Formats: sequence, C-alpha cells, structure tokens
Amino acid sequence: MRNKLDLTDVEILEGLAKYGPRNLAKVAKKLGIPRGTMLSRIKRMSSSFYLRLLTTAYHANLGLKRAVVFAEATLGRENLLFNCIKLNPFCIYISRCYGMFEGCIAGCVVPKEQTKKFEDFLLEVRELGVAKDVKTLWSTCLSTVNLTQTWFDRLSETWIFPWDKWLEEIRSSESEVPHRLKDSGRFILKADETDLFILKELEKNATISLTAIAKKLGTTLQNVRYHFENHVVKHELIEAFQIAILPFERAISDMLFFVFRFDSEDKVSKFARSLLDKPFVNMVGKVLGENALISQIYLPRVEFRNFVDALSKLVREGFLQSYEYVLQDLRPGNWSRTTIPYESFKHGLWMYNHRRHIKDLHDLFNKHARGTD
Repeated sequence: MRNKLDLTDVEILEGLAKYGPRNLAKVAKKLGIPRGTMLSRIKRMSSSFYLRLLTTAYHANLGLKRAVVFAEATLGRENLLFNCIKLNPFCIYISRCYGMFEGCIAGCVVPKEQTKKFEDFLLEVRELGVAKDVKTLWSTCLSTVNLTQTWFDRLSETWIFPWDKWLEEIRSSESEVPHRLKDSGRFILKADETDLFILKELEKNATISLTAIAKKLGTTLQNVRYHFENHVVKHELIEAFQIAILPFERAISDMLFFVFRFDSEDKVSKFARSLLDKPFVNMVGKVLGENALISQIYLPRVEFRNFVDALSKLVREGFLQSYEYVLQDLRPGNWSRTTIPYESFKHGLWMYNHRRHIKDLHDLFNKHARGTD
C-alpha cells in the first residue's frame, strides 16, 4: 500500500472540496476518472491518511460563539483536566497537549448569552486545583483549509516547502481580512431543531444521504429536503465541507495549535491570506477584538524548524509580534471530537444548564479524589 499521495489523489481531494463530497459522481466526471476508481482511492486514503469527509457548521449563524481554550494542567492531573473540560457538552473538540505546558486544548461553541457562565465553569476547574492556568480566546469561526496542489510538485509527486517564497507571499498579500475571519458582533440563531439534527449528522459524515437522515429523525424525506435546501443552505448554516486528511506520514509529523500576534489588522490579513491554501494548515480563526490568529497546523518534523525559522524572520522584520504553540497528542484516548451539542437545544433555544455542569464537575472531581474513577 502506497505511503504517499500521488497527483490523482490530490486532484480528487481538490475536487471533493470544490464540488462537495455530496457530489461524488460530479467529482469523478470533472476529473475524467471512473467513479469506482475514485471511490477505491478514497477508501485507501481513509485508511492510510485518515481521510474523513466532514461538515463544519457556521456557528455564528447558530447563535453560538466560538472559543479556543488553552488549559495548563496541575502536574499529575493531566487526565483529570481532560475529562473535566470534556464533560461540558459545549466542548466539541479536545485533545491533550504538551510543549509550552502539559494540559489540554479545546474547541468550544457557546450560546452567545452564556459566555460568562462558560468562563465561570473553566474558572471552577482552576479553583478545584485541576488546572494551573486557563486561557480562553474567543474567535471567529475557524475557517477550514482544504488540501490543494499548492506546494505539491506534479513531476516528482512530492510535497515541497518553499518557505522563502511563502515569506514573499505574506509581504505582498492583500490587506483586507477574509470574510470568514472578520470580527462579528452578530451571533444570530437561524436554525430550528430539524436543521440542527441535519447539521449534526452532516458533521459526522458529509456524504450521508437525506433519506438516511430522514430515517434517523423519523420524518419524511420531503421534510428533510425542505429544511436542507431552505434553511441549512439558504441561511448559510454550513461554513465548509471539510476534506480532513493527514497528508504527511503520521509517524514523523506533528499536529500543533499556534497563536500568532500582530500589531495591526493589515498584517493579520496578509498572514491569514497566505495560509488559506497551504498543505500544512487545517484551519484558521481570528481572535475577536485582537490582532491575533489561531491556526491548527500539521507539519513533518523535518520542516517544523524551517517553519519556525521563517516565523523568526517575520519577528525580526517587525511583521509578527509574537507566536506561541502547543503540540497535540493524537494517540487514541487523548483526543475527542463531537458534533454541535444537539441534545442541548430545546424549544427553539440553547439550554446551558450552568448548575448542572458545575455539579457534574464537582462529582467528577470528588470521584477522582476518592480514587474511584
């Protein structure tokens, strides 16, 4: 079994991003390859490169505010910290991390009216002595960056990393912030319960049929189709279809979360635009109210030092103020991804039960203290 992507693989991944993973026949036709051949390649990439065809919800149009949480564990309580943050249903992604500190990084989506209570929940984790420090960065939606042929050499069918060329691109990029990365004070709930059910199923598998969703929901295909076309699509409840893949060999590559800080919006925009088609970038978001970006990055270890050297040049030039990062622990059991918290949506509103979340937190802490977890 091949341990690297070839040109046809990359073209398929580009086609899935451009035409959508729900249009497999169209992708095959546009690429001029048999549908069966394409499906066989997708199956191979799913096994060898952890390819997943997912959906990223546009949380701002669901009345949800996005946060990235960096939590430093009290030494000896790393697993407890992971489980404490994970029990909050509005935490949709979490992984153990290490590097600048031992702890967790979490991606959360919180009802706009409940951000203070969510921060109080994290403060309680710290007050219990589970975390030494917790930083919450409220952000725009994390914009998906799907794989393209940028930095893929078609002749040798290998990835190249021209860092000096990237630095020139940053300096010459447009100075307007990309639409999805613009600060927004509007977090408007545009979805109903059926819309959210459809979204959470698409988040798990972007290729699921509307017929299968209707069967799971216990309703008619016509009803699901109406909500998909007239709500999910028209109200822009989907940020992007995510063609999630680890394109470099996992044994010698690392997943990282970076925070980049700048002294002007112009520099934020230039840097952000330079990331939106690069093979080492999975997603990018802007910290609300700050000239700062958050990005999940996946790099071969041999290129990591070159990437940091490029960042160092930007700091010396005065373009980049500072950066910090943590490495994610992607071993089984050390990370978790879930869908939007569908079960917490009742009667047309998000239900954030702060008392229940705090009680669950204390119950978990006490169980750990008794040594019964």
